[in-house]
Amino acid sequence: MSLAIRPAKLRDLDAVSELLLADAEARHALDPDLWRLDQAARDKIRSTVKAAMEAAQPPFRQQWLIAEDGGKAIGVAHTILLPVPPIYAGAFGPPGLIMEDCFVVPDAPAETRRALFRAAEADLIEAGAVILLASGVEGGDWQETYAAQGYDRLTAYFAKSGLRGQIAGAKVRKATGGDIPGIVRASALHRRVLDNIHHLFWQPHEEADARFGSWMRRSLSLEDRDMFVSEDEGGIRGYAISQPATALHFPAAHDISDVGVIDDFFHDAFEDRQMRASSGPEAAALFSAAEAARAERGDRAILVVCPARWQSKINLLEQQGYRNAITWHIRMLVSPA
Repeated sequence: MSLAIRPAKLRDLDAVSELLLADAEARHALDPDLWRLDQAARDKIRSTVKAAMEAAQPPFRQQWLIAEDGGKAIGVAHTILLPVPPIYAGAFGPPGLIMEDCFVVPDAPAETRRALFRAAEADLIEAGAVILLASGVEGGDWQETYAAQGYDRLTAYFAKSGLRGQIAGAKVRKATGGDIPGIVRASALHRRVLDNIHHLFWQPHEEADARFGSWMRRSLSLEDRDMFVSEDEGGIRGYAISQPATALHFPAAHDISDVGVIDDFFHDAFEDRQMRASSGPEAAALFSAAEAARAERGDRAILVVCPARWQSKINLLEQQGYRNAITWHIRMLVSPA
């Protein structure tokens, strides 16, 4: 074997595009409904990669690595430096993320996958990352590699097709500007749980409340999303935001025009993250409102972001018919203080 791994150049665009298309087709075979292929998948991949390679001032750093055996392209890996959301401290800078659109041809030498993954790690470390993340679909080819390299499960992306209407009769309604202080207080509880799950990754920014409140006010003005709150006589107990899916969750080959995402979702019934019993009708009603909003907008599927060690949230999602579709794994190059 004469395996060589290097950064892809514009001259590699056709080879990279074919590898990424084969990768997308493998995901589609696992779940045709969630990973629907775009009608112009090959052209969309090519134009997306080309634009990123040619960008003079890209929004974030990304790289494609190509593996060759005797000059033949046999694998590709995609890395990015993930921008830190403004509500988190980001003490160690942008994490390095190995995206799920990595692929090795079936007849590649056995050592190829591990070598390509190590090259992707090295690429991110050279770019300055000290927190490494690796994304992979459940049932895909890379999960054994992540485990063998010492990665732990961090975040699960639960998915569901066949969305349903809202549960009636619960104290759930659309959010208004007057709800922002209560949403911020609920978010502080949310962030506290995340900080306890993984302090180095989810450590809150010292100005997290103000930053989150500012983002919530802006979110209320965006027409592509819906915001809900759960309330009782004591005030806001939870909030949920449903919005369109983005390219961060779905590689370019897939049609995401009718896929939604629920990311910001919290109810105080989840504060005990280890709880295995039902989280109660209030939390379920809040979640169902966010799901129903995407159904009303014509979406066929939803991804829901959930930390892998937040059992009480996982319970609700599984009870609502969701299953884990994508998992982000983590490896720290720094130790807790």
